[in-house]
Amino acid sequence: MTASPEHTLTEAVLRPVRGHHAFEACVEQLATTIRLGIYPLGSALPSERELAARLNVSRATLREAMAALRQAGLVETTRGRGGGTVVTLKPRTPSARAAARTSPERRRDWLDLLDFRRIVEPGAAHLAARAGLGDAQRRQLEAAHEAVARARKPAQHRQADSRFHLTLATLTGSPRVVESVTSVQSTLHEMLLAIPVLDANMAHSDRQHAALVRAVLTGKADRARIVMEEHCDDTAALLRGLVG
Repeated sequence: MTASPEHTLTEAVLRPVRGHHAFEACVEQLATTIRLGIYPLGSALPSERELAARLNVSRATLREAMAALRQAGLVETTRGRGGGTVVTLKPRTPSARAAARTSPERRRDWLDLLDFRRIVEPGAAHLAARAGLGDAQRRQLEAAHEAVARARKPAQHRQADSRFHLTLATLTGSPRVVESVTSVQSTLHEMLLAIPVLDANMAHSDRQHAALVRAVLTGKADRARIVMEEHCDDTAALLRGLVG
């Protein structure tokens, strides 16, 4: 049985916790997968056993992390047969009001992120196009792209966009690339929630996604890099103009 795209993406994004801050790292990783829509509203998280193994932590530590997510309103857990943990966080709709509440220090961090993204994501696109994708991987990329194109509500589109970029990163086969793109998308998600939804930008972005998918599926690595560079540059210009 072929793994679902969501399952494959989760396996790539959730990585073993390192160091002495296992609880905090668990909370960060799980919250990120929820906010970016890898686990969207209403979806069930994997079992406690599976998550503990994926994150390489004790089940006691995982329970503490899940309790923190419940307190933050991200999930709900029911016990007994048929129970489990379900995502309750509603995706946020982008709003320009958030930018007005952003500190100057945070804005500087955001702008630095745009430079970092310009290095990481075009490289990821280049690697994915060179990877010699199998049929399941090609379907995974196409499904991620279709999900963005189908999304009509701004909040759903924002999460689908993040999943598309993370899916592309997983196709490189590099855990470090996935980790870097996850970090980029987490902060970029925060930035894009702080500007208004612009239909012209969404349409332009979707056209770039389509060109990127064509380049990756046909193995045109240099073209994939160029398209992603243009995509990153256009998004950065928009954010620098509206977030400043």
